Amino acid sequence: MDSIINLAKNIKLIIFDIDGVLTHGTLYIGDGGEEYKAFNSKDGHGLRMLTECGLQAAIITGRKSNVVKHRMQELGIDTVFQGYRDKRPAFKELLEKTGLQPEQIAYMGDDVVDLPVMTQVGMAIAVQDAHPFVLQHADYVTEKGGGNGAAREAIETILQAQGLLQDKLDSYLQ
Repeated sequence: MDSIINLAKNIKLIIFDIDGVLTHGTLYIGDGGEEYKAFNSKDGHGLRMLTECGLQAAIITGRKSNVVKHRMQELGIDTVFQGYRDKRPAFKELLEKTGLQPEQIAYMGDDVVDLPVMTQVGMAIAVQDAHPFVLQHADYVTEKGGGNGAAREAIETILQAQGLLQDKLDSYLQ
């Protein structure tokens, strides 16, 4: 756990995949092609806590969905890359846009398409129910599965490592 804390101390930005990380990964598609996704509200509040503590959040997802656009707008997440099956170009653009170094970035994924970016960042996070090959390459594996609070768990782990979590939690008592 000490190695996770050391990695987490340096993180300034967390990149999240959507399907299988912020959702269960099940795709609901209506007869007219409309897409539905179920997001965990605790993960959503975790994203708010992350940005309120001065860290950044970004999304890189292989699919394009108005649902994702709407949900991220609700949460105040402006950096959203959709339709990137190869996530490396979005990651490169994100590095240029933020000026951050790869070791200051965490990536949270669940499937093999996430590995090209996960292997470049300072902290590779996999959800508990990620593909076994992804689990082999993760620095940190959450106890919770995708869409079940895994993002909140990872966020709180990073905030704790940086000494920010308790003050944030205490702020809800005032």
